Amino acid sequence: MISILIPTYNYNALPLAETLEKQALKTGIIFEIICMDDGSFSEHNKHNQRINSLTNSKFIENIKNVGSKANREQLAKKAQYSWLLFIDADSKPKSSNYLTNYLKEINQSYAAIFGGFAYQDKSKNFNISLRYTFGKHREEVEANLRNKNPYKVIISANFLIKKATFIDINDSITKNIYGLDYLFGSQLKRYNIKIKHIDNEVYHLGLDNNKTFLNKTRSAVEALHYISKSKKITIHNISLLRAYNNITNLGLKRPFTWLFLKFQIKIETHLIGKKPNLLVFDLYRLGYLCSL
Repeated sequence: MISILIPTYNYNALPLAETLEKQALKTGIIFEIICMDDGSFSEHNKHNQRINSLTNSKFIENIKNVGSKANREQLAKKAQYSWLLFIDADSKPKSSNYLTNYLKEINQSYAAIFGGFAYQDKSKNFNISLRYTFGKHREEVEANLRNKNPYKVIISANFLIKKATFIDINDSITKNIYGLDYLFGSQLKRYNIKIKHIDNEVYHLGLDNNKTFLNKTRSAVEALHYISKSKKITIHNISLLRAYNNITNLGLKRPFTWLFLKFQIKIETHLIGKKPNLLVFDLYRLGYLCSL
């Protein structure tokens, strides 16, 4: 028995729900599909209402925007079954056996299974070049590599988890801010939750344009700064935070911040251009973290 949960915001989740319904019926498992829009009041919800006509499925519209953390928490608490499959609305299963691949893992000793991300070729679309380049080189990672350092590449847009485990971990995250995959991964490690990565990717379809992704990147860095300063992260595998701590311990934070502020506009111009460099992107994130 499995609850398939689709958090969404201003997106047509009907095609994904139909795909998952088809796969679930094929397996013969007891299932439910719940899709929840986080108060977007979008025109897409006209399509999303049709999810209610699918087998064991329902669509819920929040009357206000509560944020990703709270939206997922509401989905988990509404779920009937002890295993939760979270998949973001702007995703598409890569395999026709996507659901079956997850179901094979349920009777093993893991509390959470992460399927991973994949990216269809968008290299010629310069408007999304930064998000595509980052995703292709940093998020599209084979399971055998992810399992070597299991808490490092945590993508909450596609994973299976025990309901009790998710609620416990989510309750330990007290602030609803963008970029919470950092904290979710560190909490999994902190509480020694046994996790596994498998090659069961979804394509990430709703890629942000360069300026939007850069804005979201700053929000994610701000979230990392908050959870670091408030001591919410004590055990982690976050390369950016390790680099920041090294710079701080060496007394280089102030000059690094000065350099960042001096060249910030030029760096941002490069990053929203046709061929963004990921090393420059890393230095940008580190500089922004130092400046906070």
